[in-house]
This record gives sequence, structure tokens and C-alpha cells, in this order.
Amino acid sequence: MANLLLHEKVNLLLNSAYSKRSNNIQQSITLAQKALLFSKELKDDSLTGKSLEQLAFFYMIISDFVNSKKYVQEAISYYTAINDKLGIANAKYTIASIHYKTDNYHKGLIHLIEALKIYKNHDDYTNISKVKKAIGTAYEFIGDQSNAFSYYKHAVKYAQKAKCTSLEANALNNLSGLLIKRKKYNAAMKMITHSIKLKKQSGDTRGYGFAIYGRGKVYLALGDYKNSEVDFLQAIDTFNKAIEVIGSCMVYNKLGKLYYKINDLEKSKETVLKGLELSVAYNLSMTKVKGYYLLYKIFKRKNKIKESFKYLELYLTEKEASMNTQTKHVMENYNLINKMNVLEKEALHQREKQKIIDKKNKGEQQALKVKQEFLSVMSHEIRTPLNAMTTIASILEDQVEGENKKLLKSLQFASNNLINIVNNVLDFNKLDAKKTALEVANTNLNDLCNYIVNLHSNVAKQKGLELIFINKVPNTRNYLLDETKLTQIISNLLSNAIKFTEKGKIVLKLKLKKEEEKHDSILIKVKDTGEGISKENSKKIFTSFSQIKPVMTRKQGGTGLGLAIVKKLVKLHQSKIYVKSKEQEGSEFYFTLQLEKTTPTPIVKKPISEQLKGKTVLLAEDTLMNAVLIKKVLLKWGVTTKHVSNGKIAVEYAKTKKYDFILMDLHMPEMNGIDATKLIRLNTINNNTPIFAITADVMTTQNKEYSELFNAILWKPINIEKLHKALTTNKTLALESTLV
Repeated sequence: MANLLLHEKVNLLLNSAYSKRSNNIQQSITLAQKALLFSKELKDDSLTGKSLEQLAFFYMIISDFVNSKKYVQEAISYYTAINDKLGIANAKYTIASIHYKTDNYHKGLIHLIEALKIYKNHDDYTNISKVKKAIGTAYEFIGDQSNAFSYYKHAVKYAQKAKCTSLEANALNNLSGLLIKRKKYNAAMKMITHSIKLKKQSGDTRGYGFAIYGRGKVYLALGDYKNSEVDFLQAIDTFNKAIEVIGSCMVYNKLGKLYYKINDLEKSKETVLKGLELSVAYNLSMTKVKGYYLLYKIFKRKNKIKESFKYLELYLTEKEASMNTQTKHVMENYNLINKMNVLEKEALHQREKQKIIDKKNKGEQQALKVKQEFLSVMSHEIRTPLNAMTTIASILEDQVEGENKKLLKSLQFASNNLINIVNNVLDFNKLDAKKTALEVANTNLNDLCNYIVNLHSNVAKQKGLELIFINKVPNTRNYLLDETKLTQIISNLLSNAIKFTEKGKIVLKLKLKKEEEKHDSILIKVKDTGEGISKENSKKIFTSFSQIKPVMTRKQGGTGLGLAIVKKLVKLHQSKIYVKSKEQEGSEFYFTLQLEKTTPTPIVKKPISEQLKGKTVLLAEDTLMNAVLIKKVLLKWGVTTKHVSNGKIAVEYAKTKKYDFILMDLHMPEMNGIDATKLIRLNTINNNTPIFAITADVMTTQNKEYSELFNAILWKPINIEKLHKALTTNKTLALESTLV
């Protein structure tokens, strides 16, 4: 029990000592000494280390560097014994402060960076701020203003994270000093005024003295000598009470400079000598150098040549000694400095790398936004007119027979394939982002390839070329494959072959390479007798937007995306495309697919369901032809349709009549489909009505909001079977059916 009470007493002493450091440093030292005695009595290594570390810190504040070094080294031995990382970091901060206050800035930096690493590992924002400010100070002493400014700014940021106004004010004070050097006086005044305000709030007397001194420097730079003098005198009084030796020396030099500027040379001399007395007593080289130089100028202006030369000699001697000391320190600490430089370079590299990543991400986001907007507009503009063609073909299917039926099927395949190609080209970014997946279905490979060849046969005939399909795979064999993507691959290869062949033939060949129980490996080749490709250009042809010949000289058209899409789509099938070619002898593109075998699906007639009879649909579509065609399809199913030309009218109709379904085009004038649907969902009698988006916008599926807003998304051109399935399998309709 006694030990517990003593333990609490030590903590109280240390907390009290630390809180009084700004107003009564001598009392802080006394309290820390008592805490050290009790800690050793308790044989508590942690408390002993903490007491020693605080004593070292307090002695450092009053510039008693001998005692400070003694206590901090002893503290480190205790912290190391118990592996107290934060304690070691605190001690290293104190050692660093001793070093840079005694002009060994490089060694100070090394210890500060080591301390910073520990604090960062513990997310200790308060100490991160404190150390970053100290690193900035060391850099400023060295003359590296750029690094100093950067560290001061980071010190402010971490102080704000830690919600420590005193530390924030310290860093703002130093930033203000750098802004004066950059002649940004208004910004410096604004910063130092805020620092003074924060220091008043925190009750940090010593820190308040530095803030007042900082404001005095701004006034001095602005030529407001009266206010500058008031601030400097107040700062000296504050520092004398707080036993802040370095601060006092700095103010005496600045005040002496002020008197020199107003030509009060006697007062200037007396003031500088007071500061110099302290600088010599505590061996503060930086303030000694400045004091000697100012006295040299004062006596020179007074025309006292002998005294002037005396202080000039002292200035040069001290300056040389300081430089020699720095050189010696650099040499002594060469390995440590290298270590620091490595750490700094690593940190700089990480910062630069992050900047590049951030810049790249920002650029990519902007480019993606532009790309998405372009794709959205283009997909809508291209697919909307195609909608009419495919829908008409679907309507006519039941009305034609014989040879016309065959022609209609070719028209359907061609138009659907065109739509699929447009989709893939416009959705090229999905392939780039690896967001596209295979959508397999039961497909007869022989029929598919015949359709593809028929699609290209007229173009080949017009050029006098022979287009041949050779199939070494059983004609009746079906596979689970992505019909759209395989069509895209073969179509692009055939189009390219026709484009670059002036005479001869193009051959599409399928070969069964390997047959297993569940899978077949099929080699697919497209060979032509065209102009061929050089070895050098063979490496370029699969690159996006690649054109082998200059745009102004080539006879063939195209975007240069075809083979790039082929390469990505083949890769999506876990395969790789190859090319063999010789100039003027033709080219051969080939790849192998492993396809899962399946049994053929029996052909069934499209269902004409009675389930939709008597239902009502509100159709919002701005393209009249598309609206007419959709109305015809719905009419075949017994559905009554109300057509409106924009989202604004759709909202008004949705307020007055209950509909079974709403089909909503996304791109419309006056009000688009998204905004219209939001309003319908919000405050109409159709707020629970199933709403289906009908769109030609390929980017729609990338927006999560749409999946929450709409019951489903139907692509233009509308697939009749998918529309029927969407309406008849909708949850709302299914519920109604069970109640009938």
C-alpha cells in the first residue's frame, strides 16, 4: 500500500513539474529531483528513467547542457533496460535539442529523425509535432529554409491533430520568422498574431515570450520601430522570468539591431553587450557571432576604428571556429549523417512517389470522367438508331416465311452483331480495367462461325476475295461460350484480313487439338493472302489505337482498336493470340480456346404469355421511332401503353394514374430518366411501381445508384425476350399473380 501511494506521488510530482516548466522552470527542476529520489527508492526503472529524462529536459531549457547530458544519458540506460521505446524517443529528443543548441546541428538532426520514427510507429501526434518543429529549427540554423518551412508546416498539422494549441503556436511562430525572410510581412503578421492568441489560451509563459518576440520581428521588418521595441522589451522581461537564456540572447541582438537602425548607437551597443555577455557565459556560438558582427558595425559607424576592428576580428574568429566545429562534427558524424541522409532520401522518395501517385490518380480520375461522358453520349447516339432496326426485325419475324425468313435471320444476326461490336468498342475501358467477365451460354460453334462468315461474305465478294470456312470440329457439337465476345474476336480478325488483302482468299479454320471428357481444346485460325506485316510492326499491331501506316497515306480506315480488343478478349479466355506473317505473302492469326462441352438446347417458340394481358405501361422515350416499336411489341402481349416524350411529363402522369410498369429512357430532354425516377419514387402513387431503365448508355452498369433506383436495366436495342422476361418475372407481378 505504501509503495502504491509513493508511486502515485512520483507521478504527481512529474506531472506538476512538466506543467510548471513554462512559468517556473526552477520549481520544475526541484520537483523532478524529488521524483527521482522517490523513484530510486521504489526501484522502479520506468519512473526513474522518466524522472531522469524530465530533469535532462528542464536543464536543457535553461541551457545547462552539462547536467542535461548527464541526466539524459542515464535515462537512456534505464529505458533501454526495460525496452521503453517512447522513453528512448523522449530522451533522443532532449539529446537532439542539446546538440543543435550547441551548434552540432547535424548530430541533432540524426537523433530527431530517430525519435520521429518511434513516435510515428506509436501515432504519437503530440510528439511528432514537437519533433518536426525541432527538425525545422535545425534545418533553419543550417540555412536550409525549404526543408525548415516544410517541417514547420507538418508540425502545425500534427499539433492540430493532437489538438495541442501550444505546439501549434510554436510552429506558427517559426513559420512567421521564415515568412519575414521571404518578405511576406502581412502573412507573417497574420501567423504570429494567431500564435500569440493560442499562447494566451494555453498559458505557456515561455512560449508567449517567443510569440511576442516574433511579432516584434515583424514590426521591425515593417519599420514600425515603436511597436517593435515594446514587444522586444516585453519578450526580454518574460524570458528573464522563465530563465530562457537563448531566447534572451536572440532578443537582445534584435533590439540592438533596432536601435542601430534608428541611429541610437549607444543604446544599441549597451543592448548587444548584454546579450553578448549571456552568449559568452553559455557558449552560444550563433548569438555570439551575430553580437560581434553588430558591435563591429556600431563602432564603425561611430568611427571608432580600433574597437571596430576588435569586434570584426572576434566575429571572424568565432565564425571560423563555428565553421571548423561544423566541419569537425560532419566528419565525426559521417556515418550517422549518411544514415540520416538515407532516411531523409527514403522519406523524400516516398513523398515524391505519393505526389506522383496522387497526381496520376487525379489525372486518371479526370480522364476517366471525360472518357465516361464521351462513352455515355456515343453509346446513346449510336445505339438509339440501331434500336429501330433490330426491333423491326423482331416484329417482322412472325410475318415472313421461306427465303425471306433466312434473309431476316441474317439481318437480325448482322444488326445484333453490330450492336455487340459497338458495345465492346464503347466499353473498351472495362477491358482495360479488367472489369469484363465471360458470359457463357449453350452455343453451336459451327452455326456461330457460319453466321460470322456470312456476315463478312458480301464485303469479301465486293473485293473479289474468296472467304472460306473450314471446320474440323464436329458440326453438332455445342459448347458453353461467350457468343458475343467470340464473335467480336473472329469478326475483327476477318475484317482486318479483308481490309488488308487485295487478291486471293481468307480462311477461317477450326481444328480440334485435344479432346477430353468435359472439354475440347480448339485451335482457331484466320489466314489471308494479303500484304503481310513486317517483323517490327508485328510487335505494334496489338497496341491500342495502333496504325501501321500513317493516317494520311493508308487506304484502309479503322480506329486501330480492333486487334487491341482481340488481344484483351483472347486473354479474357485465358489464352494468347499469335501472328505469323511475311510481307507480301499474307498473315495468319491463331489462338487456342479450351471450351466446355454441352448438349444442344432444343429450339422452342417464343412464348406469347397471357400473363401481361390487360397490364398498363408508362413509357418515357424521346425518340418517336423507338417508342412506336416498343408500343407494337407491348401491344402483341395485350399491354396498354401511355407514351410521353420526357421525364418531366412522366412525373406528372405518375402522379395521376397508377401503372403496372414504367419503362424509363435515361437520356431525355427537359428532365432525364434518373431525376424523373427519383421524383416518382419520392412522392407519387407509383412510388412502388416497377421501373425499368431503357438505355443505350454503356456506362450505366458502373453506377451503383442505378441498381437501387431501378428494378432492372434493359439495353437498347430492346431484346424482346429479355423485356418479356423482365415484365413477367418481376417480383411485384409475381405477387399479383399469386393473389388472382
